Amino acid sequence: MAEVNGIHNLSAARKLLKTSLENSRALASALERTGPRLEQIKQKLPALEAQVGPCLSRICKSVAFRDHVDLAVGPAAAVLKMFDSIRQLEDMLLSVPSLDDLSNYISATVRLEEALKFLADNCRLAIQWLQGLVEFMADGVFTIDDRYISKLQMSFKILQELQGTREHACLKGGLLYVAFDKLETLFKQLLMDTSLSSLSTVEQGYVASAVFPASILGKLQAIVKRLNANDRLKNCRTIFVEARSMCARRSLQTLDTDFRKKSITESDDFQDIEGCIIQWSKQLELAVKYVLELEYRLCKEVFNHIESNVWTGCFAEISAQSGILSLLQFGMSIAESKKDPIKLLKLLQVFAVLDQLRMDFNRLFGGVACVEIQNMTRDLIKKVVNGVNEIFWQLPLQVELQRQSPPPTDGSIPRLVTFVTDYSNQLLGDEYRPMLTKVLEINQMWKNEKYEEVLFTGQIYSVMSEIAVNLDVWSKAYDSTPLSYIFMMNNHCHFHSLNGTSLGSMMGDSWLSAHGQYKDYYAALYLKESWGKLLHFLTKENQISSSPNRRTGSNLLKKSLKAFNEAFENIYKKQSNWVISDEGLRQKMCQLLVQTIVPAYKNYLQNYTLLVEGDADASKHVKYSSKSLENMLSTLFWPKLLNFESMRDSSYADEIQNVFRNQCCLTLKAM
Repeated sequence: MAEVNGIHNLSAARKLLKTSLENSRALASALERTGPRLEQIKQKLPALEAQVGPCLSRICKSVAFRDHVDLAVGPAAAVLKMFDSIRQLEDMLLSVPSLDDLSNYISATVRLEEALKFLADNCRLAIQWLQGLVEFMADGVFTIDDRYISKLQMSFKILQELQGTREHACLKGGLLYVAFDKLETLFKQLLMDTSLSSLSTVEQGYVASAVFPASILGKLQAIVKRLNANDRLKNCRTIFVEARSMCARRSLQTLDTDFRKKSITESDDFQDIEGCIIQWSKQLELAVKYVLELEYRLCKEVFNHIESNVWTGCFAEISAQSGILSLLQFGMSIAESKKDPIKLLKLLQVFAVLDQLRMDFNRLFGGVACVEIQNMTRDLIKKVVNGVNEIFWQLPLQVELQRQSPPPTDGSIPRLVTFVTDYSNQLLGDEYRPMLTKVLEINQMWKNEKYEEVLFTGQIYSVMSEIAVNLDVWSKAYDSTPLSYIFMMNNHCHFHSLNGTSLGSMMGDSWLSAHGQYKDYYAALYLKESWGKLLHFLTKENQISSSPNRRTGSNLLKKSLKAFNEAFENIYKKQSNWVISDEGLRQKMCQLLVQTIVPAYKNYLQNYTLLVEGDADASKHVKYSSKSLENMLSTLFWPKLLNFESMRDSSYADEIQNVFRNQCCLTLKAM
C-alpha cells in the first residue's frame, strides 16, 4: 500500500516540473521579442527630456514666486492697517493732556509703542519676502514690465522707511519724544502743585500723607514706569530731585538759621553757644526725623518699580541739597573750637543728639549714594569723641595749674572750687554721665582696650584731690592766720554741703562727714585766734573794781574801754571785708560772736557805769552800746561785691570759663 502511494506522488511531481519548463520557454521567447522595443524607447528619451524640462522648471518657479507674493502680501497688509492706527493715536498724543485724563494718555503711549513695534516687525517680514521676489526676478525667468519693477522697488523703500518709524518717533521732535516730554511736564506739574500746596513749616507739622495722596502717588508711579521703559528716566529723576530739594530747603528755612553763620571758634559767650547748640540739636532732629524721613519714603514709593540705586540716588541728592550738610558743618565747628571744660559739656550735648539719631542716620544714609553725609557724620563723631577725651583727661592737670593763682582776698570760696564742684556734679548727673560713659567706651574700643567704670570715677577723684592740694597751698598764702581759718572753714563747709548731690554720693559719707568736722574745727580756731583776745579787755574790770583808789580805778577803766574800742574797731575793720559764703554758716558764726562778745561787753558796761558814776566825761568813752555792738557783729561776713544772684550771672561763668580756657588751650596745644 505504501509503495502505491509513493509512485503516485512521483508521477504528480513529474507533471509539475514539465509544466514549469514549458512556461519558462514561453517567457524567454517573449523577452526576446521585447528587447528591441526597449532599445528604441531608450534612444528617444533624451530628445523628449530636452523638450519637456524647461516647461517643468518654469512651472516650479512660478509656484515659488506665487508663494513669495502671498507671504509678502500678509505683512504688507498688516503694515497698512497698523500705520492707520498710528495716525489715529497721533492726534491724541499731540494734544495737551490733562491730569484727569492722564491714565488714558499713558494708555495711548503704550498702544503707540506696541503699534510701532508691530509695524517694525511686519515691515521686516514684508521686506524679507520682497527681497525673495527681487531674487526671482533677477533670474530672468519671467519677463516683467518695468512699471511693476519700479513699484516693487518703491514698496521696498517705503517698507524700509516704515521699519525705522519707532526710532524716528523716539528722536527729538518725534511722536514718542513729544509724548514723553508731555509726560515729564505733567510729572513736574504734579510734583510742584502737590508739594507747594501742602508745604508747611516744620513747627506746624510735616505730614507725609498730606503731601502725596494715594491718587497723586499712583499717577507719579505710572509716569515713572512709562518713562523708565523708554530710557527717559534721567529727566524725570532730575525733575523729582529739584522739586523735592526745594521743598525740603523751604521747610528748614522756615526755622531760624542765623546761628549757623556764627563763628563758634571765635565765640567766648557761654550763653550764646548754649543757645546755638539747643537750636542746632532741634533742627538736626527735625531735619532727620521729619523732613528727610519724608523724602526717604517718597523717593522709595515714587520709584518703587525701578532699581534701588535710582531712588537711593535721588534721596542722596535731596539730602545734600536740603541743608543737612550745613547742620553737620555747624557741629564740626563746635568740635573744632577752643578746648576748655565748658566745651566738654557742649560736645557731650552734640554727641547726645548724634547718638539719639544714630539709628535714623544708619537707615536713611547707610547706602552708597550718601557717602558724603556718611563721611561728614563719621568725622564729626570722631572729632567729638576725641575732643571729649582730650578735655576730660586733662581736668586734674588744669586744676593743678591754677595752684599758682592767689586765693581770694576776702577768704571766700575760690571760684575755681565752685566751678569744679558744679562741673563735676554735671558730669556725674543723669544728663551728661550716660553720654560721657559712652564716649569713654568708644575711645577705649578704638584703642582696643576695655572700659571700666573706675576710669570715669577715678578721674573725678583725681580732680577733687588736686582741689584739696590747691586749698592747702592757698591757705598758707594768707598773711592773716584768722583769714586762713575763714578760708578753710568756707571751703570745708562748701564740700560738706555737697551732701545729696551726685558728687557727694560718689565721694561718700565719710568724706562729707570729715569736711563737716573740719568746718567746725576751723570755726573754733578762728574764734579763739581772732575774738578770744578781745575778751581780755573785758575781764580787767575785776582788777579795776578792786582798786583802793576810786579815781585811779576810773582812769584805768577808761583806758581799758578805750583799748577795747580800738581793738574791736581794728578787728571789725579788717574782718568787715571777709566773707562767709554759706548763709547758714554765716548766721551761725555771727550768732557765736554775739554770744561770746555782747554778754561780756554788756556786763562790762554795767560795772563801768557804777565805777564812773558822777564823772561828767565818762559817757564819751562809751562808743558802742551793747545793741549797736550786736548789730555790727550780726552784719559781718556778708558778700559786698558778689551776692548769690551775681554768682549765677553769665559774666561770672565767663570769667571762670576764661580761667580754665586760657590754661587748657596752652596745655592741649603743647601735647
